[in-house]
Amino acid sequence: MQRSAGLYGSLIVDVAEGEKEPFEYDGEFNLLLSDWWHKSVHEQEVGLSSNPFRWINEPQSLLINGRGQYNCSLASRYNSSAALPECSLGGGEQWAPNVLKVLPNKTYRLRIASTTSLASLNLAIGGHNVTVVEADGNYVQPFSTTDVDIYSGETYSVLFTTNQNPDENYWISVGVRGRLPQTPQALALVNYLPNHASKFPTSPPPVTPQWDDYNRSKAFSNRIQGLEGTTPPPPADYDRRIMLLNTQNTIDGLTVWAINNVSLSFPPTPYLGALKYGIKAAFDQTPPPDTFPDWYDIMSPPANPNATTGNAIYTLDFNSTVDVILQNANTLQPNDSEIHPWHMHGHNFWVLGYGDGKFQRGDEKLFEKAGRRPPLKNTAVIFPFGWTALRFVADNPGAWPFHCHIEPHLHMGMGVVIAEGVEFLADVPRETLSCGLTGMMFSGNGEEGHN
Repeated sequence: MQRSAGLYGSLIVDVAEGEKEPFEYDGEFNLLLSDWWHKSVHEQEVGLSSNPFRWINEPQSLLINGRGQYNCSLASRYNSSAALPECSLGGGEQWAPNVLKVLPNKTYRLRIASTTSLASLNLAIGGHNVTVVEADGNYVQPFSTTDVDIYSGETYSVLFTTNQNPDENYWISVGVRGRLPQTPQALALVNYLPNHASKFPTSPPPVTPQWDDYNRSKAFSNRIQGLEGTTPPPPADYDRRIMLLNTQNTIDGLTVWAINNVSLSFPPTPYLGALKYGIKAAFDQTPPPDTFPDWYDIMSPPANPNATTGNAIYTLDFNSTVDVILQNANTLQPNDSEIHPWHMHGHNFWVLGYGDGKFQRGDEKLFEKAGRRPPLKNTAVIFPFGWTALRFVADNPGAWPFHCHIEPHLHMGMGVVIAEGVEFLADVPRETLSCGLTGMMFSGNGEEGHN
């Protein structure tokens, strides 16, 4: 849960020298979106691991590049009956919004990344449409939209043109999707030069779409397609299919998340070192289940809520093609299912498609919509009571987490680990072997011994 404590940042990768991107722009900005709690990460962790269970609740603020508002509203000036309170923290420091200084009639790139711990978000620029051109570092077929849904772990690049009234400034708003909002929108300012940044927009910030309008969210996700010429098509078939059922369960009275009835608990010994050096005692050697019972009712709370903890891994044949079906289900509460953005380390995957209800064998036909080119991403959402189908090639030697990117959900066991081609790795750096059984094998100076 280090990200909840502020351990995050942006890493921007430029195209190689001599290469050209399939779109043009005059300037760029980087927007890092996050959420912020007054409660410390330690206190959050203790509550999540307690009996009775204590949820972290909703964040106090949404942040854009580390700035947000709390106990105030910059937008209150649009309500004539409400005075604009001072936005401050602690000793009265004013928390002004981020300002994006632009020139009229130019095109700008926004690089947007969500590092939220919990919140699914929606971003919009007042008075401006945006064109989505990139998702998770991969080019997509450009499409115009009024707003962008973005889930934890995702990145997007969008283009917008400053073709509105140059005498005005405009709000960028970021609000909560997928959960009943109890957190105010985050705001940033598009400042048309030579206007002063202190000139507030005459129009209110864009209104975030209804939080539970999932049809709208699904429509946005389905518009994301790979760009022909840069996005290769996926392999025509798979060698292995893994069905991952996402459920909320209990273990000895504790509330957990589980995958195929197993709640992930990371072992003290790093997987990579254990695999490279054949330390079989480091984690459970019995493979986790590839599927779940066909009779499981995803529309109801689990009939038997008990799950088990585990730390076994999915071992994949090197260079094999693997399909993963992420299957969402009801939580412990009736008529309740949550959004989960799943993030895979070490790989891009093709998003083959989304569906409602329980995945059935005949649903493969949904993968082959005419003219659709599956996008390459590293994070994909599963919607409530639905499924998402992914395909990837196991061609990157290593041991890789694959997990829900919501911090408390991963802390509560919502993830798996995949491994492939570890035999092709060179020596594992000693700095990564300081814990558990590998820490006993290697001393800090690189010599075998005991710490």
